Amino acid sequence: MAKYRVLIVDDEPDNLQLLYRTLRGKYEIVKANSPGEALELLKDGDYQCIISDHKMPGMDGVEFLKLSSESHPNAIRLLVTAYSDVKILIDAINYAKIYRYIKKPYVPDELLHIVEASLEYYQLKLDNELLIKDLKELFSGTIKAIIEALDAKDSFTLGRSRRVAFYSSKMVEFLNLDKSQAGIIELAGLLHDIGMIGVAEDILNKSQKLTPEEFEEIKKHVHHSVKILEDIKQLYDVIEVIKYHHEHYDGNGYPFGKAGEDIPLGARIIAIADAFDSMVSDRAYRQGLSHEEALKLIEERAGSQFDPELIGVFKSILPAASKEIKEYEERQSLKEANKVENNA
Repeated sequence: MAKYRVLIVDDEPDNLQLLYRTLRGKYEIVKANSPGEALELLKDGDYQCIISDHKMPGMDGVEFLKLSSESHPNAIRLLVTAYSDVKILIDAINYAKIYRYIKKPYVPDELLHIVEASLEYYQLKLDNELLIKDLKELFSGTIKAIIEALDAKDSFTLGRSRRVAFYSSKMVEFLNLDKSQAGIIELAGLLHDIGMIGVAEDILNKSQKLTPEEFEEIKKHVHHSVKILEDIKQLYDVIEVIKYHHEHYDGNGYPFGKAGEDIPLGARIIAIADAFDSMVSDRAYRQGLSHEEALKLIEERAGSQFDPELIGVFKSILPAASKEIKEYEERQSLKEANKVENNA
């Protein structure tokens, strides 16, 4: 396996040399004497880890690491600092997306251990992203077949899984979540209602409003979803999102009564996308709402059913996402019409 490439940055030659001697045996090390030089080096190479001193003339380590995150978002960033003020360090970590800091003075063996642990985390993230990619490719045919079976069983669900996954993916993009989380949430959006296959057709296709007893049967689709997917161990994280997408922010949802941030972020995202698509879709017993009416209802449920901050994200992505969905569905309808005409 190729060595990880590590960029080390310090304006003090002795400190830079100490970093170099500590790490050179295990990693490919590139040295920079200033943030400006380091930014130039980042333009021409791929680095898995970037280690920077904090106090440097011209630009400090926090500002440099923030800039480095724009060109190398997946690299692990470590800050070497003499600061001990926790608030300053937390602000720096959040601002520059720093994985962790190394307190001066440090023992070389301890620094090496921190870098090793950090790059193990980097590799784990990378492996998870590749796993999600492989899973999407592996299950794409199966997922398509399941979604088509669900669409055939209940006309209300026609295209819903794809739309919910699309809205959710756009929210994920807005939040700038990592690829691993994005893949999990997209798969969960596609499969969130797979358990509806286990609900009786006479309930799904009922032309009147559901009775309380019938609604209880509908609510069981969450457990059906888990049962269908639970033997696929690679989908554990996806199932954890699906399990909670009907929980409410105030704890009054189902089936577990979770509340607030105890509900996984992916589930809170899908809850909004799913509710919106449900509101604007026609049912046998009612006509779908306009986008404006549905959005108003969702905003009224901020803090009760939905995460208030995520409602703001959904509002931001909705206009462009709705346009893309409409254009996609128009293209699909045209393809189907052409297929029928060619087969006539």
